[in-house]
Amino acid sequence: MANPAQIIEQRLQLAFDALSVGADPTVRRSDRCDFQANGALALAKRLGRNPQEVAAEIVSHLDLAGICAMVEVSGPGFINLTLDDAFVARTVAEIGKDPRLGVEQANKKKTVVIDYSAPNVAKEMHVGHLRSTVIGDALARIHTHIGNTVVRENHVGDWGTPFGMLIEHLVDLGEDEAIAELSVGDLNSFYRAARVSFEGDENFAERSRARVVKLQAGDAETLRLWKILVDQSVHYFDEVYTKLDVLLNADDVVGESFYNPLLEDVVTDLDKAGLLVKDDGATCVFPAGFTNRDGDPLPVIVRKRDGGFGYAATDLACIRDRVGRVHATTLLYVVGAPQSQHFEMVFAVARQAGWLPDTVEAHHIIFGSVLGTDRKMLKSRQGDSVKLVELLDEAVERAAQAISERVGDIDDGAKVRLAHEVGIGAVKYADLSTERQRDYVFDLDRMVAFEGDTGPYLQYAHARIRSIFRRGSLSAPEDVAVSVTQPAERALAIALCEYAPTLVEVLSISAPSKLCAYLYSLAATFTTFYEQCPVLRAEDDELRASRLFLCETTARVLAQGLSLLGIAAPEQM
Repeated sequence: MANPAQIIEQRLQLAFDALSVGADPTVRRSDRCDFQANGALALAKRLGRNPQEVAAEIVSHLDLAGICAMVEVSGPGFINLTLDDAFVARTVAEIGKDPRLGVEQANKKKTVVIDYSAPNVAKEMHVGHLRSTVIGDALARIHTHIGNTVVRENHVGDWGTPFGMLIEHLVDLGEDEAIAELSVGDLNSFYRAARVSFEGDENFAERSRARVVKLQAGDAETLRLWKILVDQSVHYFDEVYTKLDVLLNADDVVGESFYNPLLEDVVTDLDKAGLLVKDDGATCVFPAGFTNRDGDPLPVIVRKRDGGFGYAATDLACIRDRVGRVHATTLLYVVGAPQSQHFEMVFAVARQAGWLPDTVEAHHIIFGSVLGTDRKMLKSRQGDSVKLVELLDEAVERAAQAISERVGDIDDGAKVRLAHEVGIGAVKYADLSTERQRDYVFDLDRMVAFEGDTGPYLQYAHARIRSIFRRGSLSAPEDVAVSVTQPAERALAIALCEYAPTLVEVLSISAPSKLCAYLYSLAATFTTFYEQCPVLRAEDDELRASRLFLCETTARVLAQGLSLLGIAAPEQM
């Protein structure tokens, strides 16, 4: 289903091509009209002509009959386009009748592997895992919605030297006590106790080092004990994911241990390709274009001087597996900004080795940090990273308080569900509505507010529309002649037409914040419509049906958009 922006861009491209094939029309939404094309200025400069004359010639080639009511050249060469009201009405009617609300399935389906969350075994999930988890989850939902095959991979840290001390601590505690401690989510205490023993007891440290050797050698008893640690930790992670309402589960865990058997082949094949270099005892690859401050080449360390493998070796094995076994056509790594250079270099080496062909996209989806109200990294009062589960519980408690002050007569069970939906939605929306590259301040008072650009505001906007139908004991109208004669009606209809193009933009740059901004704008546009255009008290039945149709379509877009962000849309608040 073509949308107005898509149609206009296609028609403009044909008109621009009449003057210069491939010239960019540069179409934007505009406050002065509905759309504005600014590309004539750049094209005129390239052709050495007057931009107003070029714009006028483009307009002469432009066929927008029945689509635009007005097309005019303004200013130094802008092309202003105003949609025809009848076209807007027809288009929004098609969107409202479409179960997918105008969002088409992708023409060329992709297999998208999304690497996100990635907690460590025997360590608590903390606030640092929030952004990766919710951004990755939103991208997984949106890619799935447009028909791509999505493979969620939770690259859990479940291998390496720390597991020697963790297994020995488990042995000292006894399996039953260790399982009891880990099963209640007290992962940090378990890890700290193991660390204290390792640093303060040389006998324990020696046992731990020996245990690492056994683990890496595949000793059956050591692997059994290791699996207890992994299983208990993954079970706890599942509880956090359930509380956070994200799609990740135990089946999505593909930890570092999965790739461990593949690391020798990484080294062997890089050596066969002539890419390996010995540098200060380490085995490295020097991808072109990466240097330090002194201009010296930067290495990707594949094998450390002690014979162990670096993170880069595991990430290279990941790429080989995801492209070779999973047949991924797109790789998305939702990992914090400090890892940018690491991924750039790993991708470069993978391309040199032929493991990441040109037909496969690989993107590092960077994100900023979560800050406290002091604008420093969010920490607990003791200076530790804030436990994610505690942060979520506090958000739900704050939401419950806000709901008790606003919501009328609903039963206790409904209030508990609503507090969860609002609290978790508030946290997710605050994170996702921030441009992912930026840091943001974690302020629960602002997040759970029902006013402003917040999750609860959007949830309430949806519930408010649903209340219109409850008050009138009405069902959504189906076969309706939509009317957009009033400015507020027209503005709402055009806003609804922008839903599908917004999702295209979101996926093109992996930016859920664009969807958040759209939904907030849609809710504000609906508020203006509702204030200026009586719905239940419309002048006649046809007009009432048209406005109810716009209400229903808006509610559906809000609900679907929130769902794609992983946020519930309550029917009543």
